[in-house]
Amino acid sequence: MRAGAPAGHRGFFHEAALYHSDEEFLAIVTPFVEEGLAAGEPVVAAFGPRRQALLRDRLDGTDGTGGAVDYLAGEEHYARPATAIRRYRELLAEHVAAGAAQIRIAGEIPHLGAAGPWDWWGRYEAACNHAYDDFPLWGLCMYDMRVTPPDALEQVRCTHPFLATAAGHHPNPDFADPADFLRGRPSTWRDPLERTRPRLLLVDPMPAEVRAAVDAAGAHGGVDQADVRGLMLAANEVVTNAIVHGVPPVEVRVWTAERRILVQVSDAGPGPRDPLVGLRPVRSATGGLGLWIAHQTCAYVDLRQEHGRFTVRLVAGRPET
Repeated sequence: MRAGAPAGHRGFFHEAALYHSDEEFLAIVTPFVEEGLAAGEPVVAAFGPRRQALLRDRLDGTDGTGGAVDYLAGEEHYARPATAIRRYRELLAEHVAAGAAQIRIAGEIPHLGAAGPWDWWGRYEAACNHAYDDFPLWGLCMYDMRVTPPDALEQVRCTHPFLATAAGHHPNPDFADPADFLRGRPSTWRDPLERTRPRLLLVDPMPAEVRAAVDAAGAHGGVDQADVRGLMLAANEVVTNAIVHGVPPVEVRVWTAERRILVQVSDAGPGPRDPLVGLRPVRSATGGLGLWIAHQTCAYVDLRQEHGRFTVRLVAGRPET
């Protein structure tokens, strides 16, 4: 049973905590961790170095339980939304196989507002409500009000069914059904490169042409070759999706900059029906595998229906805001 949470809740108990100071952060996280450890539950903390140090010092300075927490490096774990989901699901499955009846995870996106667009993290928070619901998980998502942008804060409030404060845990009246939230949510990000002429425009290309175009762009963009190969794979999958499931013409645009490559794939179709496509684990080879791969290999992925066309943006390197 979760202390302070609704009795009888099953599956994923997903809540956000909006804090204004380090002391408020600790006042919320410390009892969450200590209660879990006292109950014999696996407890995971996924924060950046500063927050990890704060939590370790507080726990070690009280009852010495800091070492019993499984600490994950936040920057690495939250590199990409779909990667975070995959890794968390693997970790949760291990704990359940070992007999855990309840697991607690407290985490925070360490690079919020500093490393690329927020948009796909908003999709992540919405997708979490389904992606972890087959596990006995209590997830506490921490957000520092001192650095969280207003648009991100609005999406945080819409994607968490519960809110946590130092005084307790409460239902969130602003929570929206994840699918409805994603369908109605405007995606505002545009790469500045899109205001310039693309390096290459291909109309109805074969996947091999697109792979060759990305490979050639990688020779000029100053992007790590492993990232270029990931973008080649993602672009291949997305173009194949457009050819098989979309409506022609299929258009591919490629831009390069000093530290990134942007590939835009669009077709005249409506796009996938599932607003969570690409983020949830794929159970078959016909249900969004290509976009799941893209979310695993690219630095940023954006899906959008605009101007009568479905457009996918794929970025290798460092996305620009």
